[in-house]
Amino acid sequence: MYCINEADKHMGETIANVLTSVPFIVLGLQAPRKNLNCKIYANSLIGVGVASSVYHASQGKMRKYLRWVDYSMIATATVCLSRAIRNENSKVLMAASAFLLPLQPLMVSALHTGMMEVAFAKRALKDPELRMVHNVHKMSSLLGGALFIADDFFPQTPFLHAAWHLAAAVGISTCNKLLQ
Repeated sequence: MYCINEADKHMGETIANVLTSVPFIVLGLQAPRKNLNCKIYANSLIGVGVASSVYHASQGKMRKYLRWVDYSMIATATVCLSRAIRNENSKVLMAASAFLLPLQPLMVSALHTGMMEVAFAKRALKDPELRMVHNVHKMSSLLGGALFIADDFFPQTPFLHAAWHLAAAVGISTCNKLLQ
């Protein structure tokens, strides 16, 4: 199931949503690239920013397909992050995720985000230097989740989607710290 809200109701929102997609590209360029899995994740973040920007700038019949590309790219990035954090993910899990990604990107995102959250919390318990970063991550994740839901329930409220982009970008920046 996809977000029902089309997000861009006027030119101001379109501009805001395209501009707030750019931080994902920047975060991808800044992400640690210490091994192949980290490089793939970093490139997937760039893909998220590009896909989101193209979707939000689009109009007409292609828009619904580009929305699917946007969601699929987000799901791809969560799978890549999961793999970068935990190289020992089972091959069955990764194959099932790859198979389901084009069909159920939101479900794949939720699963791999949950796995990342557990791994992040475990590392933050062991590493005192990660605790503050993890606290920022938790708060941005809660805010992002609330904004994502609010975007569907209050579609008339302007700029909620752009605010979700920014909260998600803060959360992703903390994941980059986890990968260092």
